[in-house]
Amino acid sequence: MASSNVDALFRPFQLKSLSLKNRIVMAPMTRSFSPAGIPGDNVAAYYRRRAENEVGLILSEGTTIDRPAARNEPNIPFFHGEEALAGWQNVIDGVHEVGGRMGPQIWHVGSVASFLTDWVQEIPVESPSGLVAPGQPRGEAMSEEAIADTLDAYARAAADAKRLGFDTVEIHAAHGYLIDQFFWAATNRRSDRYGGTTLKERSRFAAEVVKSVRAAVGPDLPIILRVSQWKQQDFDVRLANTPDEMTDWLAPLVEAGADILHCSQRRFWEPEYPEIDGPDGLNFAGWAKKLTGAPTISVGSVGLSGDFMGAFSGESSSPASLDKLLARMERDEFDLIAVGRALLSDPAWVRKIHARDEGSLSDFTKEALAELY
Repeated sequence: MASSNVDALFRPFQLKSLSLKNRIVMAPMTRSFSPAGIPGDNVAAYYRRRAENEVGLILSEGTTIDRPAARNEPNIPFFHGEEALAGWQNVIDGVHEVGGRMGPQIWHVGSVASFLTDWVQEIPVESPSGLVAPGQPRGEAMSEEAIADTLDAYARAAADAKRLGFDTVEIHAAHGYLIDQFFWAATNRRSDRYGGTTLKERSRFAAEVVKSVRAAVGPDLPIILRVSQWKQQDFDVRLANTPDEMTDWLAPLVEAGADILHCSQRRFWEPEYPEIDGPDGLNFAGWAKKLTGAPTISVGSVGLSGDFMGAFSGESSSPASLDKLLARMERDEFDLIAVGRALLSDPAWVRKIHARDEGSLSDFTKEALAELY
């Protein structure tokens, strides 16, 4: 890799109160190592190791808001309650001690069950219309009171993130979970103001979440919003089939207060609309940036040979070329790049890339899912 190309990853980034030393983000990855929802010293050490190895911005695993059925695994961490927040204080203090920057990803899983465990809570799950996928009932449709309580829970989680000293906050609105279930016509069959025949209408709930979080954190703390076209319920589904539809979807969310769009796709190098700009055209993050003017994070199978969904079925991956990434970074297609599995198995991945030490990069194996390296 040429020095100039690698250097494109290590330019600083500044937005509002967030100042990053490079463009590399640790992607949120569910780890489920927080018994009773409480992140312990092992979780704090896990994030600290990434911070001291030059990760520009760490985004935490999904942490659930204060709603009864917001999580779908027993050891997913809470971002509410005295004990859990004390654990997150320990996490951010450790990250800051070594010069890192971090934000929690706040999350509600909606009606999605985990495919890694049979654990279910005794209380009913909630979603826009009591559906988990097209024609698949699960749980209860949310009342307007439940929606109002959920908006308040997002706001309280964000306010706590700011109080604890986190540098940003990310709202999880992707991958078929609660907010994304409002976007998706197949799971949002509501006839009230949170439903609608258009994607713009179905984005109302997400916009209100963003507005509630903005009100809670004030004007200077950056809000990141994670979005995706694909769903874990259907890898091939698309919310926005055209740039105009993408504008209708994302522009109101930026107007509501989202500062950065974290655009998740399974393979970051794939063009979003090749019928418009060809096989080497803009990816999802590139189009989102072009259409909204907001900074974007791209993500999807960065630095490894295999698709990340294969990890859950036990597939291993070896280090892969970063040439496609570097080319897109050099042309400023997007602003930041999120790295998942490569950082999960190798805390020093960023430092090795910076030193051009590709020979010492680690493979990703399923064993990395079973412990906190």
